[in-house]
Amino acid sequence: MSRRNAEGGAAATTAAVFGEVLKHFREAADLTQEGLARQIPCDRSHVARVEAGTRVPQDTFAKSCDELLGTGGVLGRLWGRIDWYPQVEHPDWFRRRAEMDAVAVDLREYQEGVVPGLLQTEDYARALFGRRLASPDEVEERVRARLSRQRRFLEADGPFYSVVLDESCLHNLVGTPAVMRDQCAHLLRVGQRPGIHIQVVPSGLPGVVRPNGSMSLITLPEGHQWVYSESLDRGHFNDDPAVFASHSQTYDVLRADAPSARESAALISDVMERYEHHGQARAERGDLDQEQLQRRQRRQLRRSGPRFPHPRPRPRQQEP
Repeated sequence: MSRRNAEGGAAATTAAVFGEVLKHFREAADLTQEGLARQIPCDRSHVARVEAGTRVPQDTFAKSCDELLGTGGVLGRLWGRIDWYPQVEHPDWFRRRAEMDAVAVDLREYQEGVVPGLLQTEDYARALFGRRLASPDEVEERVRARLSRQRRFLEADGPFYSVVLDESCLHNLVGTPAVMRDQCAHLLRVGQRPGIHIQVVPSGLPGVVRPNGSMSLITLPEGHQWVYSESLDRGHFNDDPAVFASHSQTYDVLRADAPSARESAALISDVMERYEHHGQARAERGDLDQEQLQRRQRRQLRRSGPRFPHPRPRPRQQEP
């Protein structure tokens, strides 16, 4: 769906209004936030943030709510009329790449270390920017800018997007295990879209020739092709046809040698389950640690409390 309304004007409403409408239909259906989240499924906090106007939902979220709440498609239509990212500012060094994403007809990427920006969840992006940026306001601005680039690629008529992930992207912990679990789940969801193709190259797969680093192969509407890569806070562009052809061949061979999208989805599912179990184990370990702490505190209280002499039994006297 388009970020603009059908007449091509500015946004027809705001995220806060979307949240109010969702809350109205949820309460009319006699559902709590947790009850709705369980049926979607998602976390209750996600529903709460959408209703508060502080979380950008995906179109699939709106459609699921329409079906579950019997709205007749109101939320889906409203979702399409909202400009979720008004006045987004990208860093100066990245602005040129963002402008290319806005018009690209074909995008192929190889990524190592971290999940590419076009596939990141909000929490993953926030945790990633939080590593480098001290200002919370700057972190939120960068997160909004990153999510704004995704909308076009998630639309039904969006450009073709093929990405090959090195397995390190799944194992490099960004944020918490819960953030990584949700990120893996997001990869599985978006990978089912017809215009998005995700493959994962296992770290130990023999005989695979990988690019020297993360890179993007971008094709623009007029056929102009660019190779894009990044260093620290700097983007590098090269439109030399020979360079593009060389990197394109490396990418195509890598994609052919990598496990299929279906096999890659199974690998992502396995990693997601491990993050799920890790979170449960931490919760159980936390409960055990708390219980042990309480035991130690009780022992200390008993030791530090007043001590009263215990009466000693008198020796029995023998009768004469």
